[in-house]
Amino acid sequence: EDLGVRHRLWVYSGRRGVHCWVCDDAVRKWSPALRAAAVEYLTLVKVAGTRCWPSSRRISFPQRPCRAAGRCAGSGGRVRAVGGAGPAASVISLDRQPQHREPLRGEFPRKRDSVQRWELLKGRMERTRRAGGPGRGTACYADWEVMLQYCFPRLDINVSKGVGHLLKSPFSVHPKTGRVSVPLDLQRLDQFDPFAVPTISSLCHELDAAGDDGEQEEGGETEPKRRARDYKKTSLAPYVRVFEQFVEEMERARRGELLRRSGES
Repeated sequence: EDLGVRHRLWVYSGRRGVHCWVCDDAVRKWSPALRAAAVEYLTLVKVAGTRCWPSSRRISFPQRPCRAAGRCAGSGGRVRAVGGAGPAASVISLDRQPQHREPLRGEFPRKRDSVQRWELLKGRMERTRRAGGPGRGTACYADWEVMLQYCFPRLDINVSKGVGHLLKSPFSVHPKTGRVSVPLDLQRLDQFDPFAVPTISSLCHELDAAGDDGEQEEGGETEPKRRARDYKKTSLAPYVRVFEQFVEEMERARRGELLRRSGES
């Protein structure tokens, strides 16, 4: 939204990453410098060296005018992605705020689990921000920092800025896991399970079963035509439909743009 792009296809890598294929005509013509600037704008967590976090990383919130930070925080308030490390990391992130760090060190052991500690930290930070103001010290965003560290995506700048960089195509197979790189349906993202994604082995079994069923069906359909639609009988079918819908939307947008240009001329 910030960069004005519309056509984005999100594809699971087959292992632990996600690829975003940005297919707007204008974006495809961007120079490497412009691509790098876009990724830089969307990068909130920066690695400053080779040491372990948190001393080697810097979070550029809240100065960065990226709405994604607010959305990340909106979900981070309820997710448990921070786990056991989140509250501990939050205390470390308060190195420059001893007035907050020391009380939290004493209160954390009294909490039953990391969820309660997270609520304690979040409540403490919200109260300090509400009470902040001119002459009352700098507001502390330790809770936001933890949410961004654990919930905000890390972007691969080399893949994004290099027009000659190798890219994983949708429906390719990950060489280590055997899982297919499938498009993601953002409307049903909460239901997506990366461990349930079709693998090359499972698809082979499904295609064999579909072939056996097809041999028993009557009709004069040729082998190539039958094979071409066999994927519809596998667990890959809903992912292919997501891809088809994305392409159809791009086609409609392109036709609309051509009509608009012809009307202007």
